[in-house]
Amino acid sequence: MTPRATYRFQFHKGFGFADAERLLPYLDALGISHVYASPITVAAAGSMHGYDVVDPTRINPELGGEEAFRALATAAKARGMGIVIDIVPNHMGVAGGNAWWNDVLAKGQASEHAAVFDIDWRERIVLPVLGAPLSQVLADGDLTLSRDGGRWVLVAYGEHRFPIRDADQAAADRMPLAELLDRQHYRLASWRVANDELNWRRFFTVNDLAGVRIEDPAVFAKTHALYFRLHDEGLIDGVRVDHVDGLTDPIGYCQSLRARLGPDAWIVIEKILGVGEPQPVGWGVDGTSGYDFMEQVSTLLHDPAGALALAEAWDRISRRGEFFAVEEFEARQDMLSWQFAGQLDGCIAAFAALATSSAEGDGITRAMLRRAIERLLWVFPVYRTYGTGDAAPAQDARTRAIVRERVEGLIPPGEDAVTDLVLAWLAGDGPGDTALAAEAVRRFQQLSAPIAAKAVEDTAFYRYGRLISRNDVGADAETLGISLDAFHEAMHERARHVPHAMLTTATHDHKRGEDMRARLAVLSTDPATGVGHADRWMRLHADHEVVADDRYMLLQTLVGVWPVDGAADDLAERVKAWQQKALREGKLRSSWEAPDEAYEEEAAGLVDDLLADAAFVQELADYVAALAPAARANTIVQTLLRYTVPGVPDLYQGTELTDLSLVDPDNRRPVDYAMRERLLAEGMPAKMQLIADLLALRRADPTVFTDGDYRPVEVTGSDRIVAFERRAGGRTLKVAALIRGVDVPDATVQFADGERAAIVLFADRPIWFEIA
Repeated sequence: MTPRATYRFQFHKGFGFADAERLLPYLDALGISHVYASPITVAAAGSMHGYDVVDPTRINPELGGEEAFRALATAAKARGMGIVIDIVPNHMGVAGGNAWWNDVLAKGQASEHAAVFDIDWRERIVLPVLGAPLSQVLADGDLTLSRDGGRWVLVAYGEHRFPIRDADQAAADRMPLAELLDRQHYRLASWRVANDELNWRRFFTVNDLAGVRIEDPAVFAKTHALYFRLHDEGLIDGVRVDHVDGLTDPIGYCQSLRARLGPDAWIVIEKILGVGEPQPVGWGVDGTSGYDFMEQVSTLLHDPAGALALAEAWDRISRRGEFFAVEEFEARQDMLSWQFAGQLDGCIAAFAALATSSAEGDGITRAMLRRAIERLLWVFPVYRTYGTGDAAPAQDARTRAIVRERVEGLIPPGEDAVTDLVLAWLAGDGPGDTALAAEAVRRFQQLSAPIAAKAVEDTAFYRYGRLISRNDVGADAETLGISLDAFHEAMHERARHVPHAMLTTATHDHKRGEDMRARLAVLSTDPATGVGHADRWMRLHADHEVVADDRYMLLQTLVGVWPVDGAADDLAERVKAWQQKALREGKLRSSWEAPDEAYEEEAAGLVDDLLADAAFVQELADYVAALAPAARANTIVQTLLRYTVPGVPDLYQGTELTDLSLVDPDNRRPVDYAMRERLLAEGMPAKMQLIADLLALRRADPTVFTDGDYRPVEVTGSDRIVAFERRAGGRTLKVAALIRGVDVPDATVQFADGERAAIVLFADRPIWFEIA
């Protein structure tokens, strides 16, 4: 069943299924058809997000357990509503409480769960959990032996427990600890060796999340049994698949999921589309979870004409250069040589084994393969390709062509053939043993995806500050804005290929709230004014030794996050939390691994002093007030498009009101639903009222929204009006919106039936729509 509109809930111990059930009347009155739930399976104790699954076979008792979930589903069904759940096939949490992982640690390859995890069994499982080298930990007495449930276990730092294998239980307390450790199926090591020595695939750089071998049919079956049962019983209508590009064979997985759930299930996947990368057609899914739409509407609201002035200002202030591509390139190099060194070594070893299996690989050294693979990953234009070792989908050809062109000037003299051979293997056309090819290609593709994510979203986005509203999940930060024609083409492709994909502009992963981005987008229409303010403000409180690029991004953040009604009590703490995360993710002056607390304190002190500076606060408030009309217009247009273009609109929890949130955990703060219920009953502000109006239209006339085509409408006299119509079932939805400003141009919108919409319709708000 395809949802009419979804509402995302972030479930955790403090907000469970019973809380969602109490809110069903509110969602129903607003016009929502489906609850869109964050992961519901058992996660690490106290998890605030649920992606650290420790038992995929049971519903999390911290959320209320299966009984409460069934009550929620039953109550939803009674209202004609449904549920979609977020599932996590790529990884599991292993920090503690995961019985499968602990069984593998205790029994090694003999464990019935050994095939679940992506482990290189050529050596013992490396557990990078110690705060110092093992010898020092033993000398300090931080590792002890203890009894737990009648069995001996190893205890690190008084809290972390590790099983002892059965063969050592009888004599464990009589053995020296060092000798006992040498006999286990795992090796305890310092956390510092994880990047270089880890011999199991993790999620990105998170040592607590172990990769799952979902490509194994048996693993697929036992990790998905709960989801299939819930769907078979009619308790869920579909799934959102987390991080599909982390899997060995995403396309094969999606097709298997569709085959098992059937044609009526709604299936969307979390997938970042690169520039020009096509929608997942032929995968057996309804589309992506909407980051691509968030990018499309964001670039529509930003004025491309402001790109040069903003880039020049960023370069002048930061001295880091005008172009995002430079930051991305350096970040990819950093990530590959540092945080993914061990995974890179494994990839190179797999290709070396493949090379030795054919005559064409004769004379190719590991060093040659390292240089080729590194350089390809430095310039890869998308998250990954989708080859299987003996074949590759047609869409991969474009990616390989782009990467070959980009890598040309980076290849060492005389090694072009090595690079071409690696690309041939990715295409399924290379020589050698097919099983070895499948393993090598798998390792490359499962390395390119996290390199892209960590280098772009978690590093370069925190280093590049031309305009930070363009640095968000799924974004191409090199592009400031796009033309109306480009937007229309994207929506036409959406209607043609993925008419039921998710549409979102706010998520649990966004770096800046949808209305914060809408406000900052206004700066692209008048760069001179914004840069002028920044030039003055950059000189304030110069006693704080904070680097210019950090200051500039902080000032943009303050402009974006400033409440219209004045500073909230917690604003300083929220901004400082964002700033610390930004500094550590950027890895230039601090990092998670080696935080520079002195610099972070300087930066935090600057936040405090700026917000305590009455003159600055007044200037900031006045500037935000000046931006407000255009910012509100952007918010209204963004909302309108999310609910009218082809797709299923999602409403992230609480964002029916103004969303000026920062990166997580700020964007996951508790929502005041009592206030929202009151507003729904007594009178809603403009954004919420528009959502309710559009959801009412979708409920009353669903066919035109779910099945309608997309046809751009001719506009004369302006390049700032996006207008289109959608037709289905003898009905036509007509939409027009004014973008990039609030001044009304002298223009006309010409609909296909001859109706002309005079732009006077935009006088009181920047949009117009009707169904006829």
